[in-house]
Amino acid sequence: MTDNRTAMKTHLRRIYTLLLLAFTTLSLGAYASPISYFKEDGRTNWQYIANFSSGVLIILLSCTAISLFFSSRKTKKANRQLNDIRAVLEQRVQERTVNLAEASKQLLASETYIKNILSSMPSMLIGLDSQMHITQWNHCAEETTGISADKVLGKNLWAAYPAVTLSQQQIEEVITEQKPATLKHNQRGQYYFDITIYPLKDHTEAGVVILIDNVTLRSIAENKLIQRDKMSSMGELAASMAHDIDTPLQAIFRDLKSIQQTIHSNDPEIAATLDDAVTRANQASQIIRNLLDFAHSNDRKKRPESLTELIDHTLELAGNAFSDPSGLHFKDINIIKDYQDELPAIPCYKTELQQVFLSLFRHACHAIASSNKDDSPTIKIQLLTCYDSLWLKIQHNGLGLTAKEQHEIFEPFYHDRINPKSTEAENRLSFSQFIIVEHHQGHIFVTSDVDVGTTFHIEFQLPKK
Repeated sequence: MTDNRTAMKTHLRRIYTLLLLAFTTLSLGAYASPISYFKEDGRTNWQYIANFSSGVLIILLSCTAISLFFSSRKTKKANRQLNDIRAVLEQRVQERTVNLAEASKQLLASETYIKNILSSMPSMLIGLDSQMHITQWNHCAEETTGISADKVLGKNLWAAYPAVTLSQQQIEEVITEQKPATLKHNQRGQYYFDITIYPLKDHTEAGVVILIDNVTLRSIAENKLIQRDKMSSMGELAASMAHDIDTPLQAIFRDLKSIQQTIHSNDPEIAATLDDAVTRANQASQIIRNLLDFAHSNDRKKRPESLTELIDHTLELAGNAFSDPSGLHFKDINIIKDYQDELPAIPCYKTELQQVFLSLFRHACHAIASSNKDDSPTIKIQLLTCYDSLWLKIQHNGLGLTAKEQHEIFEPFYHDRINPKSTEAENRLSFSQFIIVEHHQGHIFVTSDVDVGTTFHIEFQLPKK
């Protein structure tokens, strides 16, 4: 600031000196007589003319210098102001640039965070716009469907993934009503899905978000708890009924034995009637003992058991207990056994498997009695190992199952097409399927032909050595 003032004073002194010199020159020229401009010989006196012209020129230059000086001073002041403004603007631009960079970084971080959330979700998440075009397809949707997001984004949902169980009408209803909708889709024993459709709100364009939750494990766990409660209740009911029935039954059985021993009738019809009554009472007693064994089997530890011995024992119980209203007794059926030598024992719940085999033998007895074939009633039982599994096949030559019946036989409350008014106990195999699959981690399925017969295939995993 001090240097600027010093320079300004120097310029002013120079201009003042020039002006003083100019005025002096002009003054001298002014006081000179016009004759002084000419010499005595009549020639022009250029000295005076030069002095006068120099004075005028100096004055003009001085005025120009003064004008330039003030113009320069004004220009420098304007430049300083512009530089100050420029510095302020540059600082603001830098601050805005830093703020924008920070905002962009935060936006990118938020976008990445949201993408990570969507990718980490254990549920399928599908976004649709009002035209039913896919706008979102998360990682779980890719894994479940086997279709990558880049192949479906922007495409119609049903064109990109025809296997989806939703209809376009359901989506349109959610968009119109602006209310979420919840649906369930399941294949009993295989998978369970909860489907929720959310409408997009506070958005410029209408659309929905579809959330598909795989609740298979939860549903299976809930079903297990329900089945265990049923098993517990069934055991208590079986024990109570068995005790209530066994008391009068044993009294009837003793009375029949006593009558049979004391009466010696020559009438063969009476003797046959008594023998049949004793046989029936013995069958009922066997059923009661089986119910009691089932009710008292509350030990939930699996124990190694020989399936050959278990099946043989079950056949003995079935022979004493099963008969069909048509007059066919289970003991009259030809049993063919094909057991592989030295079969390994498998860990199992003995009484539960016995109930499964009894149900299958009961079904076979009923199917054979319902058949009009002249073939000898036969049940073939085959046991063999294959790799790391033990396979049991129970085959009969009775009336076979249709394709629809094969699909439904393991469903609860399956109806018999021949005798719809029957108790259907011989056809209810849903509980047997539950015991094999859920309690023993095995598999059971059926193959059948209406004119040939039916085969039940059961697989048990062998324990690892």
